[in-house]
Amino acid sequence: MPADTRTAPAAATVPARRTASPWVLMYHSVAEFTDPAEDPYGITVTPGTLEAQLLWLRSRGLRGVSVGELLRAHAAGRGAGLVGLTFDDGYTDYLTRALPLLRRHDCTSTLFVLPGRLGVDNVWDPLGPRKSLLTAEGIREVAAAGQEIGSHGLLHQDLTATADDILQQELRGSRELIRELTGTLPEGFCYPYGHLDERVVAATRAAGYGYACAIDPGRLAGPHALPRTHVSQADGAGRLRIKQLRHRVRELRRAVHR
Repeated sequence: MPADTRTAPAAATVPARRTASPWVLMYHSVAEFTDPAEDPYGITVTPGTLEAQLLWLRSRGLRGVSVGELLRAHAAGRGAGLVGLTFDDGYTDYLTRALPLLRRHDCTSTLFVLPGRLGVDNVWDPLGPRKSLLTAEGIREVAAAGQEIGSHGLLHQDLTATADDILQQELRGSRELIRELTGTLPEGFCYPYGHLDERVVAATRAAGYGYACAIDPGRLAGPHALPRTHVSQADGAGRLRIKQLRHRVRELRRAVHR
């Protein structure tokens, strides 16, 4: 998935030199649905599908972990056998549907939340469906369960279209609010809609984040613009294998052009 089609707990040690980006999977919501019309943006997987995907990873000798854990392992030369799991937006169903499965399969993940939209819904998705977002208590419960909490900004805005003062609020303001919620400054950031440019990446780095997740950042790829692979309800074993191979080819091409 080249870009988000919607309209507009310790510090990770990132290697100083540019290396191939590890494989990071991008999820959003985990909920039951039967009609594709209920998922117009392709961002929802059912609990059964998520479990099948976690089992597929295990069959390939892979275990899903948070991005912070993944980057620390790669920096120490211990990244083989690990894949990053990320969940964007901070939906309530992460706590009720995703977390029990992650625990069952000995996985961790990074949940990117919006502290400016606690307990409301995904108003930025004009086609719906409306999905509730975690409250402050829910976010604290996720953190207490050993999952990494990262920032997705305050309000899910396209940061490339914001003025500098708003950009700082989205980056620094959200980071401080998450510290108030969990007691820990988040190391990770995730660009809303996957939109980024040089100004936004530089500001994210300057705001103190150790890493940031994108979707397909192109030439900006690096610790503060990590590429990710979108995972959907349609991704069974065959499609996941193709996506894994595409990631490897993409990183080989990047290495050649560095």
